[in-house]
Amino acid sequence: MRMIVRGARLHTGEGRLAPGPVDVEVAEDGRVARVVPYDDQKEPPATGTLIEAHGDLISAPFVEPHIHLDTALTAGEPRPNASGTLWEGIACWSERKQSLTREDVIARATEVLRWQAAQGVLYVRTHCDVTDDRLVALDALAEVRDRVREVMTLQIVAFPQEGILSFPGGGKLMSEAVARGADVVGAIPHFEDTREDGVASLHLAFELAERHGLRVDAHCDEIDDEQSRFVEVLATLALRSGLGGRATASHTTAMGSYNGAYSYKLQRLLRRSGINLVCNPFANLNLQGRFDGYPRRRGLTQVKEMLAAGVNVAFGHDDVMDPWNALGTGNPLQTALMGLYAAQLTGADEIPTAFSMVTDRAARVLGLEEYGITEGAPASFVLLPAPSPAEALRRQVRPRHVVSRGHLLATTPPAATHLTWPDEPPREVTFTHP
Repeated sequence: MRMIVRGARLHTGEGRLAPGPVDVEVAEDGRVARVVPYDDQKEPPATGTLIEAHGDLISAPFVEPHIHLDTALTAGEPRPNASGTLWEGIACWSERKQSLTREDVIARATEVLRWQAAQGVLYVRTHCDVTDDRLVALDALAEVRDRVREVMTLQIVAFPQEGILSFPGGGKLMSEAVARGADVVGAIPHFEDTREDGVASLHLAFELAERHGLRVDAHCDEIDDEQSRFVEVLATLALRSGLGGRATASHTTAMGSYNGAYSYKLQRLLRRSGINLVCNPFANLNLQGRFDGYPRRRGLTQVKEMLAAGVNVAFGHDDVMDPWNALGTGNPLQTALMGLYAAQLTGADEIPTAFSMVTDRAARVLGLEEYGITEGAPASFVLLPAPSPAEALRRQVRPRHVVSRGHLLATTPPAATHLTWPDEPPREVTFTHP
């Protein structure tokens, strides 16, 4: 064996745990050899890397279903987003992307991927703006994808930030982006000049995806306008084309303004279509409701309701220090914690679901086929210093170890706080329940 993790609590998906502690054995080829019940009487192996879990949580890696690596780490360049709106953010980025270089994009994207890998994210879907005649960012991210492929899986979405039909030559640029190696076809129908253009842009995206055997992931209805209803178009195209779960609607924040009758109808359509939804709580809470007085809308899609309706929903980080979000570290547990509070997923059975929304549910968005800690699968996982998904979220833990395909990629030593309390001897403080 190359590695054995002994005595871990196994996350099996949907926030659930295996009945008892397990040993995970990793073969020399970097795949999971066996997952067996833990036996504390059994002697540990004499060879290979031994990790004693002591009841800590072992999970398949975190999955980032929605981020913008091409814009990351550009906050304040060339100017801050003073209004905090989506629209000014797009204007700021439109100015900044004129100065993009290959080296610039590679350096910033790689830095954020390092942050993510250290925090247990080994699968990433990045949207890349292709409304740029040079396609500098796309080519740079394709190079990054090749550089990191031994440790991380990176999917690139051809994302038309300024529209397909409303941007000069937008359709041609989308086709060129796919020809240059984009993995997923994007769209932004609510940004197009007219509703008709928005519908046409989705048809173009689906036609391109079907022609090349790709997935679709559209920024969809990222606006507070209750009349923005492109998600029904996307879902219908997915249903009738047969793409189904290979299609994703990201953001869908207008859904937070839909009336009850229409929402009920929409739930049925989305469930039948099989599409995925990605909610990005940091950006959605920050950007939406900016034109409201009080009461001010939350700017989120119907996370709780769509989960109850049987629709796959995942949480994404979206922006990391760029014109739309000046903060962020790419931490999936922060994303999940923000999301569960914003969407009010605070029931005892709902909190573990939030963990699933940055692990196995997000994996479904990316269409990952070899995801999970099962025999024969790549030995990629995180070991978290918590006994359960809910505790990992509550305490916002950092992974003790991150393993990618049998290779120990990252290790974070435990941090200790020593407290001197009145009338008590100094002691170490932890955030576990007594």
